[in-house]
Amino acid sequence: MGSFSIEGGHQLKGSIHPQGAKNEALQILCAVLLTPETVTIQNIPDIIDVNKLIQLLKNLGVEVKKITPGSYAFTAKTVNLDYLESQAFKEDGKGLRGSIMIVGPLLARFGKGFIPKPGGDKIGRRRLDTHFQGFIKLGASFRYNREEHFYGVESKQLQGAYMLLDEASVTGTANIVMAAVLAKGTTTIYNAACEPYLQQLCNMLNRMGANIQGIGSNLLVIEGVTSLKGTDHTVLPDMIEIGSWIGLAAMTQSELTIKNVRWEYLGQIPEVFRKLGITLEKRDDDIYIPAHTKGYEIQNYIDGSILTVSDAPWPGFTPDLLSIILVIATQARGSVLIHQKMFESRLFFVDKLIDMGAKIILCDPHRASVIGHDFTSHLKAMTMVSPDIRAGISLLIAALSAKGTSVIHNIEQIDRGYERIDERLMAIGAKITRM
Repeated sequence: MGSFSIEGGHQLKGSIHPQGAKNEALQILCAVLLTPETVTIQNIPDIIDVNKLIQLLKNLGVEVKKITPGSYAFTAKTVNLDYLESQAFKEDGKGLRGSIMIVGPLLARFGKGFIPKPGGDKIGRRRLDTHFQGFIKLGASFRYNREEHFYGVESKQLQGAYMLLDEASVTGTANIVMAAVLAKGTTTIYNAACEPYLQQLCNMLNRMGANIQGIGSNLLVIEGVTSLKGTDHTVLPDMIEIGSWIGLAAMTQSELTIKNVRWEYLGQIPEVFRKLGITLEKRDDDIYIPAHTKGYEIQNYIDGSILTVSDAPWPGFTPDLLSIILVIATQARGSVLIHQKMFESRLFFVDKLIDMGAKIILCDPHRASVIGHDFTSHLKAMTMVSPDIRAGISLLIAALSAKGTSVIHNIEQIDRGYERIDERLMAIGAKITRM
């Protein structure tokens, strides 16, 4: 188990480039299974979760060629379907949440797809019903081995269908879309997720020859085609990492520029940070954050009531940034209620922030009330363990703002979602040692 030693209390300065979007990359990589032709993808982040999926594709028989750092060519001309029922696949697949999205492409192109119960962050229940209910609506037969936690779907020919999703699941929508593009007839998906990452996937599929309408809305209409061709695709910058760097700048009272953020895909993220009193300037396609040497003040609602920041499906605020919002609120002027609606275990890392001196009341598994210190009392350094990706980066930001030297164990959780984070932060003045 790796660890970071962090000497906090230093102001940072400079520019930082966001990595490619992890959540988009996982979808796009699975889509290469839909065609025997070559798909070239740029801006792939070099992180554990993505590298695990690339290795899984190699094990399936996909030819993978690394062109330059972050740029790969994938050719799924020959796919080893026997690997799907092997013990090796049962071990490889369950270690990665994103592996669930290989099922839709495999089902569409080869008539069957299998997956062990996938892993990922321990942030609460993350059910797979939406995925498999969608496949069943398309005509697939479903089976589940309870002893081995192994799922399977099979169909000789998927048929287009109308479906109203029970939740606007991003990975569920992506999986169903990838199955439907090769189904016979018309598929209509209502209550579809419409995150930028899903828009990117749909646009890429259309360049490959798919016929998807309604991209960017919650109503997708897909006319099935018989085959797809290769294409080139560039992954968006990671909006979660962009939000993380905004939080880092505020907490360390640092002047930072976040480069090439693709403002048009950030949605409510800039405005939510502004509600916490953080100044953001749009400079071309960059975000400039001045040093908040006088702190930042949380806005109340117009009637004077306490601000609530909650998550919701896009275009609502992403749940992946609520932990960042919570951390930066610990040093704001004023109070805020954080309401994590989607995952019941994601706020459990606040006990570590409380031990560091933060004023937080955990109301229940979904809500936390934060009373800011306004930098009159700094967080104190301590030793802690990272429970998941987003809590891990939040604790790292807290440690960088704290007085003294903190240690964070289990940093593999952070490495799952953030590329060479210690090197990139040291380049702007952070004092981090990887142990």
